Amino acid sequence: MPSQLPMPLPPIALTQGDPAGIGPEITLLAWQQRKERALPHFACIADIEQLSRLAKRLGLDVPLAACGWDDVERQFATALPVFPLAEAVAAEPGQPDPATAAGTIASIKHAVAAARSGKAAAVVTNPIAKSVLYAAGFAHPGHTEFLAHLAADGGPAPLPVMMLWCDALAVVPVTIHVPLRAVPDLLTTEMIVETGRIVAHALTRSFGVASPRLALAGLNPHAGEDGALGHEDAAIVRPAIDALRSLGINASGPYPADTMFHARARAGYDAALAMYHDQALIPIKTIAFDDGVNVTLGLPFIRTSPDHGTAFDIAGKGIARPDSLIAAIKLAARMAARHQQAMI
Repeated sequence: MPSQLPMPLPPIALTQGDPAGIGPEITLLAWQQRKERALPHFACIADIEQLSRLAKRLGLDVPLAACGWDDVERQFATALPVFPLAEAVAAEPGQPDPATAAGTIASIKHAVAAARSGKAAAVVTNPIAKSVLYAAGFAHPGHTEFLAHLAADGGPAPLPVMMLWCDALAVVPVTIHVPLRAVPDLLTTEMIVETGRIVAHALTRSFGVASPRLALAGLNPHAGEDGALGHEDAAIVRPAIDALRSLGINASGPYPADTMFHARARAGYDAALAMYHDQALIPIKTIAFDDGVNVTLGLPFIRTSPDHGTAFDIAGKGIARPDSLIAAIKLAARMAARHQQAMI
């Protein structure tokens, strides 16, 4: 009996991000490059009038079409599909304004709802500025925590895990946006094990890696040098590796972080777990500064994002590059196709 053919993927839902940043600009550019970059169908949840003003300002020939999710595929060939926000956006490029926060949040909520209902295959979030949202009363530490809150439906929030991805490297910081001096006190064996478990599951389900190999970095220089440079690697990281192995996960380390990220070392693992933010982000941004992707694992929907910020300093100047957003859209579609294939 012939195997069942995969169904066409629903469109990808793009959020507007902070409208004063480069998110709207790179969204226009991504659609403009849709053919040569072989992009899947996507729609932006935004203020269509603000996008129109921006396209005119930048001299971009990007027709816009207000539509619902069922119309995206039909419109995509000739116009950028836009799911119009009720909240009008008056912000100018490079001039962040707390008055735009309601629209930014509404865009995220609608994208998540579309993904959870099956109308969208995945969520791709354009960059936000947390300070702008905080000034408007936003109660969550950041983008990822807000997504976890939306996924909770009033129950316990899932543990969101941040993976930075490019073709050459997948790396996960176990602790993320915390001061460096706080990391040793926050880092626990249980946190590392839960992060590793989520990463291994995602590598199998979303990336097609049958037997994921995880390499764990040490916290201290030289992974502690047998206790001479700190005891956390022996007391916290190594027990986590043993626990992951007991779960059937191929985990190894702790390795000195300064020797983990050259090409020969990367060939030995599918994902690296770093113990703190810069330990993870320095190598990925060195290897893939323009086209790295931020992937949130552990959510009940697919979420990717460009691996850069709002870039207010260059917004509206016509020099922003859409490479990272394009990579995020393509990776989201690739992950969604894997999920769909697993269900057949």
